[in-house]
Amino acid sequence: MGGSDAELVARARRGDVVAFEQLVLRHQRYVFNLAYRVLGDYAEAEDVTQEAFVRAWRGLPGFRGQAHFTTWLYRIVHNLCLNRLPGLQRQLLQAEPLEEVLANPAPSPPDLFEARERMAFLHAQLDYLPEKYRLVLTLRYLQDLSYAEIAAALDVPMGTVKTHLHRARRLLTEQLRQWEEHTAGDGN
Repeated sequence: MGGSDAELVARARRGDVVAFEQLVLRHQRYVFNLAYRVLGDYAEAEDVTQEAFVRAWRGLPGFRGQAHFTTWLYRIVHNLCLNRLPGLQRQLLQAEPLEEVLANPAPSPPDLFEARERMAFLHAQLDYLPEKYRLVLTLRYLQDLSYAEIAAALDVPMGTVKTHLHRARRLLTEQLRQWEEHTAGDGN
């Protein structure tokens, strides 16, 4: 069982369903994580994951192997996510009700409140980064792709990838600094 992605792709292109199933098992976690990071919705990420592999199976005859299979697959996921993003923006801010957070007796209520406040802030900042910044951050730091792989997956120059990463980190750093100043000024 197994083999390299290239070997499995070659077998799958010849109609070997078992080889494609191995590719799915190998990459489904990464595909789901990418979709979830971009969309922020578990059910939507599951749908995108399933659709991405359906499209990959159907598209295998046209896959020339000029890029890694993962790069090609991430490109499919990226396009599917872009198609779904506008309808999901209203769901990104939904948070767990405070009563559920406070139901855990271990930490004190003020600690829970502060932790929840910090997590909500960070979640909002990531979710409100421009999609192009959020996507390159996800591919780089959560999927561990190289700059070249990100550039290929997104079909952009490598310099664009580096610029987007730099700007995303700068935005997050500035937002975190402002938030810390604001919360320190509140006496928290």
